[in-house]
Amino acid sequence: MAAPRAVKRGFLRTLGPGLVTGAADDDPSGIGTHSQVGAQFGYGLAWTFVLSFPLMVVIQQVAAEIGRVTGAGIARNLRRHYPRPVLWTMVTLLLIANIINLGADLSAMGAALVLLTGGNAVLYTLLFGILCVVLEVTLSYPRYAAILKWTTLSLFTYVAVVAVAGVPWGRALASLVVPEVQWNAAYATAFVAILGTTISPYLFFWQAGQEIEEQHRHHAKPLCIAPREAGPELARVRMDTLVGMAFSSIVSLAIVFATAATLNANGVTDIATSAQAAEALRPIAGRFAFAMFALGIIGTGLLAVPVLAGSAAYAVTEMTGKSGSLDAKPLQARLFYTTIAVTTLAGAALTSVAIDPVRALYWAAVVNGVLAAPLMAMMMLIVRNKRAMGQLTLPLGATVLGWVATLVMAAATAIFFAFTL
Repeated sequence: MAAPRAVKRGFLRTLGPGLVTGAADDDPSGIGTHSQVGAQFGYGLAWTFVLSFPLMVVIQQVAAEIGRVTGAGIARNLRRHYPRPVLWTMVTLLLIANIINLGADLSAMGAALVLLTGGNAVLYTLLFGILCVVLEVTLSYPRYAAILKWTTLSLFTYVAVVAVAGVPWGRALASLVVPEVQWNAAYATAFVAILGTTISPYLFFWQAGQEIEEQHRHHAKPLCIAPREAGPELARVRMDTLVGMAFSSIVSLAIVFATAATLNANGVTDIATSAQAAEALRPIAGRFAFAMFALGIIGTGLLAVPVLAGSAAYAVTEMTGKSGSLDAKPLQARLFYTTIAVTTLAGAALTSVAIDPVRALYWAAVVNGVLAAPLMAMMMLIVRNKRAMGQLTLPLGATVLGWVATLVMAAATAIFFAFTL
């Protein structure tokens, strides 16, 4: 028994940046999108998660390898090797999209708490924002990383929901491999929304930054300087990323299946937010499913908000050439922690000025759509650049898949603009 336990502990220790990144992909905004897809189309778009899974794995692997091999984040590599206007444009778009996403996520958390306890949603939203800032600023990186890792367990609430939702599993599993395509604008827009919430720019900056944090925590050198360590380290990165993205996809499918089996099956097809989905579940699936869904929104928000703010902080400090780390003291990394506080509280403030969260998410999708494909293209250039990566450029097979992911995202963005602008 001792050997299997040791193997299990060893495997769990390999999980970190990839697992947290994958879990953060299922933020409250993503939950709202997946709930809307399940309510409106039933199982008709489940196949898209099978399509997107290898694409999200490879592009997140690219982001992680950039961080671990070069010892520098994506923005710092852009600063070192490419024109400054490219860097400034991408970081500016990231900040805009992240602040809007932060507002939407914090608002969803506040609305979910109102559903559970009553009270004032605006006040709850601001308090959640303050709580997230305090935790990021005051806790050391090892402790905070452990908290984020354990917070991923909140996503199992959606496994509990789907277990009691009465899913017709034969049809649901068949929908993963047999597309139910509809040739209309609503279906195309939903398809693009799934890709947009699955492959998100802020996750690239976060995972690269977290690999650097882990490198510093273990007092290791960038792999471009210590290529002999590359074998086991890159294997760890790939396993961590694979597990994290698989976790993300399974939870996303659980949300789609649960809302398809309950809301869509009972004629409830108009869901705009995750809180609306939770409320709609109560009379159909019972108080347990409703409570689990609402608690999941709060739990995933507590995970995703720091990731959104942290990715912005990594990007801004790297853009300006300054150092920044979750393991640094606040006075040693003023710009880093100021960016975390400003972006989080700016997002929370969006709720108090009565901005429609659905419209806010729409514009976040527009900004992310403009940013995603060009940023992915730049990452593919970095990961094949020998000046940045040394001997450890991305292998040809992964390179091809990475460019396929980039082209798919570019096509999805074009479809989104064609149908919505």
